[in-house]
Amino acid sequence: MQLSADDRDFFRRVSDAAFANPFGDRRYALDAELTGLHPDAPDIVERLLARVTDRLDAVGRPRGLPRDEAEWVEHATLFEAFHTSAEPFDALIAGQATSETPVPFPAHAAIGADLVRRGFGTTRVPRALELFYQLRRAYTFLSESQVGRSECMRRFRARLWSQVFTQDVRRYERHLWNRMEDFSTILLGETGTGKTAAAAAIGRSGFIPWAKTGFAEGFGRLFLPLNLSELPGTLVESALFGHEKGAFTGAIARHPGAFARTSPHGVIFLDEIGEVSIPTQIKLLRVLQERVFTPVGGEREERFEGRVIAATHRSLTELRADGRFRDDFYYRLCSDIVVVPTLRERLSEDDSELELLLEVVVERMVGQKSPELSAEVASAVRRDVPHGHLWEGNVRELEQAARRVLLSGSCAPQATSGSLFARAEAGELDAQTLLEGYCAHLYRRHGSYEAVARVTALDRRTVKKYVLAAE
Repeated sequence: MQLSADDRDFFRRVSDAAFANPFGDRRYALDAELTGLHPDAPDIVERLLARVTDRLDAVGRPRGLPRDEAEWVEHATLFEAFHTSAEPFDALIAGQATSETPVPFPAHAAIGADLVRRGFGTTRVPRALELFYQLRRAYTFLSESQVGRSECMRRFRARLWSQVFTQDVRRYERHLWNRMEDFSTILLGETGTGKTAAAAAIGRSGFIPWAKTGFAEGFGRLFLPLNLSELPGTLVESALFGHEKGAFTGAIARHPGAFARTSPHGVIFLDEIGEVSIPTQIKLLRVLQERVFTPVGGEREERFEGRVIAATHRSLTELRADGRFRDDFYYRLCSDIVVVPTLRERLSEDDSELELLLEVVVERMVGQKSPELSAEVASAVRRDVPHGHLWEGNVRELEQAARRVLLSGSCAPQATSGSLFARAEAGELDAQTLLEGYCAHLYRRHGSYEAVARVTALDRRTVKKYVLAAE
């Protein structure tokens, strides 16, 4: 059998669309080309799906096709099965979100039957189910946790997708789906930008194996967060590596650390990695290089099979220059570095993103959508927050502004009597204290001495001296 020139072109482009990043420009362009619709048309995927089904029905179960053409038709079959099974997979995701144990997935039989009817081999159905579930989770979690219409957020979602599937889903499917633990990621961003939410979306989108009639585990186990700045120095290594009974005063029982509790295909999220001491960095480097660790007070090595994502609001370049962050640890950790957009950047590109974010914030607070409440909060924020406000706390600050509106009807910021700027306005500060406090304030906002130096017109060493003095 031979495909017509038109069929070859159609199935080739569907193959590209099937594996394209759904948040990237290429997927939008392919959908538009294949349907003749505007990329933002609300029913564009449904229209494309109908066209794919019509073409597959027309060619039936083709045999004897050249390898590339047979692969294109197979990818179109996967495209059809993935999109027609969206509803049961979404129901599974919703059910699994509230359950610690694996939720049954009876729809697998019908999905597998549809694939086989199109000529898909029965032995390959489980792998297709695994891929479908992972793709659907990634799209759901990234869409829901990374809300925004601004261009920087669209690029950010596309970048996070590549942390799950790499830049080429076909290559991921062929070679890397069970090797992602070798790829560590660093998330950089100011305080409150949502680094933990981004890491969680990546982690919960990891591979989960199929087990006869359902998936082997719930996606909740795939993400284990650990904020290193919240732990006293003496407890960091115990939290990471665990400890044996009697390892130190108070160790009355054996305790498994975060590395031991991470799922084989899961993610351990090390937040505020810039706060970790040099000795702990050396031990973490061993985990990344050799995939083994030893609990505090123990002698037996244990194996770590998961993936590491780290985050910090500090400048790693400056920490490395100051000798507080080892170069070898940095280079082993940074398979990719992703910068989380600030709220300032998002609003500068699309000011209407404020209302969109507040809709999500209010929904999370009250447990359901409330257009009236969202509009009330948005109106108060627009009224009370000065134009050009820097949103130094980013989305976290916006969330607190929304809470303040719900509590008091206003979100006008009120400086406390002990704040730096309130004390300066009251004439209570000498020049040295004011400079130290202002530099520390800017450093918390920008995360680097160079940025503070640019704002204050001071040299970097002077800025560093003031920041350290204030801390």
